[in-house]
Amino acid sequence: MSSPGLLDRIERYFALAPLTDARVHSVGALQVPIGPPEWPHPARPRPGFQGEVAVDDVRAAIALQERAGLPASLEWLGDRCRGLATVARAAGLVVDELPLLVADDPVEVLLPSEVKLYLVGADDPRLGLYQRLAALAFATPAGTPAGDAPRDAPEVARDDPGPAAVPPTEVLRDRVASGSTVMMVAVEDGEPVAIGSHQPVQVDGTEISEVVGVATLPRFRGRGLGAGLTSALVEHARQTADLVFLSAGDDDVARVYERAGFARVATSCVAERPSG
Repeated sequence: MSSPGLLDRIERYFALAPLTDARVHSVGALQVPIGPPEWPHPARPRPGFQGEVAVDDVRAAIALQERAGLPASLEWLGDRCRGLATVARAAGLVVDELPLLVADDPVEVLLPSEVKLYLVGADDPRLGLYQRLAALAFATPAGTPAGDAPRDAPEVARDDPGPAAVPPTEVLRDRVASGSTVMMVAVEDGEPVAIGSHQPVQVDGTEISEVVGVATLPRFRGRGLGAGLTSALVEHARQTADLVFLSAGDDDVARVYERAGFARVATSCVAERPSG
């Protein structure tokens, strides 16, 4: 399904998406969004660029990010700028390659009957709690033994001392209020158990949206919550967007999305500082 036109549109999306929150600086062939640390955007090659990126430009870009209190982060389409992975590694970054998929012929994936799905509003008093849920879920990779999960991950709601104790970032509240982030939460027995969003952007007169941040608390995994939540996000996004895409964490996750009607079109490369 991949075509140069499709990848061009996705590159344009990535170039325009940071403008809501950040000022974009040019460093050689790279565009470096600098904005609030609560909502960082990666540096990227400018749309359409397929040449060689200088290692000094990568170093300058990540120095600019780190001076602003942002994580060093560089992303690009692996089908473009093919030599950038080598350059990023030379600049001290670790490179991961993630499957990039588009919603081709979406299949409705139903959530278990006991799980209810809600759109999150900017005035939701538990917005900060949902943000904490996502952080806890992403801190525990899929396949982590239950005993190795963060101690409070299964108790994100029960241990909640009140909405005021878990404030959301103002950037997130503003994005939800403006529609730049459309967030959904899955709830079981009054407890939030999974979260996800899509992020619509107007690109050359049409809307494109990226599904991001789909995460399930460890003890609720293996029940199809992530797939069902993603299906609902795609259905919502396609009401106004004619292109919906996402990056999968690995090939196994990509196969789950493919069963839900996504098609792999490219590879998304992510370069960051080594952890630890």
